[in-house]
Amino acid sequence: MHESRNILRRLWQRWGTRLSLIVIAAYSLCAAYGEWAYLSARLTDRTPSYNAVNQTFNYVPPAFVRAFRNAPRAEGEPLYLLGSDNLGRDVAQRLIQGTRIAFHVGILTSLIAIPLGVLLGCLGGFFGGRTDSLVVWLCATVASMPGLLFILAVAMVVGKGLAGIYLGIGLTTWVSVCRNVRGEVIKHRNRTYVLAATVLGYGNLRVMFRHILPNVAHIILIAFSIRFPASVATEVFISFLGIGVQGEPSWGIMIDNARLRLWQGVWWEMTFVTLAIFLLVLAFNHLADALRDLLDPALRAE
Repeated sequence: MHESRNILRRLWQRWGTRLSLIVIAAYSLCAAYGEWAYLSARLTDRTPSYNAVNQTFNYVPPAFVRAFRNAPRAEGEPLYLLGSDNLGRDVAQRLIQGTRIAFHVGILTSLIAIPLGVLLGCLGGFFGGRTDSLVVWLCATVASMPGLLFILAVAMVVGKGLAGIYLGIGLTTWVSVCRNVRGEVIKHRNRTYVLAATVLGYGNLRVMFRHILPNVAHIILIAFSIRFPASVATEVFISFLGIGVQGEPSWGIMIDNARLRLWQGVWWEMTFVTLAIFLLVLAFNHLADALRDLLDPALRAE
């Protein structure tokens, strides 16, 4: 616990990392609000406000643009902070729902890929021999497959929706985690504390998961901070192709809808979605670099 507080304190001391944590916290609050709005609409069996069509007020520019132009709001016109799309739907609310979906994808795919990679990496690195050869063969086999095509194949088999995206991304992104964990376990398995635990009669599973795994936990934290934005970006691209989530405003679907209206001068939906993706990926990548600098023993020794 003391070590965790020390790491958080050192992260917070860096202004760049501090800004990244604030950005991630803001996205998390948006995702939580989006989840509440989504569940409220489902429980009350009503059309969510972010999907409510209002053709009377379509293509309304963002509020700050209208304020700059001194353009008054029409009677009965809702306040569109980030403008409205071709169906009069609030871009800000849909952007928040896209954040909710992005967090679903990032978290759930990580919960599939990281435990799988950690388990196989620990088994291969600790036991060696045929077990390690099997793990290396699995890594090479999965890595040789075109990742996007495999994800699309899984999504088509499971059906359109997020379930196929979860499985497809989760089952194709564990290889790097497995390789990193395997390499660290190989380094640790002959160290004094592991040999002492073996002499005391502890079982292999206890030695792996109670003694070695805590010493390679930094790889898991770094892997999550890297895998999260990568999974979000993959989901955006797949939804852009029309295979991802259905009936909900994923960022990929919003980009697909917005690109058709850029020639009409409707720039705000594409701009804000792109900016949201950029800031999220940038914040997580910066956090991953900071975690690696603080937690990687090789870098700390330099």
